[in-house]
Amino acid sequence: MQSHPDSAHSGSRRVAIAQIASPDDETPQERVERVEELLRRLEHVDLVTLPELWSAGYFAFDRYAERAESLDGPTVRMVQRVARHLSSEVHLGSIVERGADGQLHNTAVLVDANGRVVQTYRKIHVFGYQSQESQLLTPGHSLSVTAAALGATASTTCYDLRFPGLWQELSARGAETAIVPAAWPAARREHWRLLTQARAVEHQLWVIATNACGSQAGVELGGFSRVVDPSGRVVAECGDGEEVLIVDVDPAQVGTVRAEFPVIDDRLGIDDYRALSD
Repeated sequence: MQSHPDSAHSGSRRVAIAQIASPDDETPQERVERVEELLRRLEHVDLVTLPELWSAGYFAFDRYAERAESLDGPTVRMVQRVARHLSSEVHLGSIVERGADGQLHNTAVLVDANGRVVQTYRKIHVFGYQSQESQLLTPGHSLSVTAAALGATASTTCYDLRFPGLWQELSARGAETAIVPAAWPAARREHWRLLTQARAVEHQLWVIATNACGSQAGVELGGFSRVVDPSGRVVAECGDGEEVLIVDVDPAQVGTVRAEFPVIDDRLGIDDYRALSD
């Protein structure tokens, strides 16, 4: 466990990034129990974040159907217990969610310090390259920005990093922080680093990006979870193994950066750009 305090500002919030591995020989139940024990040892944090599909295992495509759960399933219930124990918000990362209609989704969940689900986000850009996610999971069709410990907070997931139009809409809706759970492979780690910084710079917001690590189904996950500030500076970054990184984040920095360099104010809307003449 590492601590990288970044600011002594009285309004700062302490974020714990839990970079988790999902080894093939560990069951989801074992993993949920292990992660709960790990998180309960944290102290004095305001937000905890986890990777994408860490409990089911992102690359366990042939197990998605049996490992799917509802929003009151075992992974969400564990996170709710931890949130109440720590008096902290917890961003679960994401689960394979079985909706009421039976369809499966890659769903991110934010729980508040009282254990209440305050935000869900079904991944819009499901991944198809060397992945079965797009064949097995149904994309979402809504975005959410909600008041939270780090200000107006949006959830996106992994592949969403590559789609700037989605991010422009989030910042237009007032997002000041974006939480990005991921299962980003080591083979494209430099894209991960580039895009997390680019999105922070473009939209002048905090990016809390929590990646998976270790090996799944023969694929090496990229790790290097990171916190990027609204000016694009990497405040702290994990290595390639399991760890919990604790970082102080000042939500007020968003307003400072946007006031000093008013990119958001100068930007046109997506429809305005579309209307420009040839």
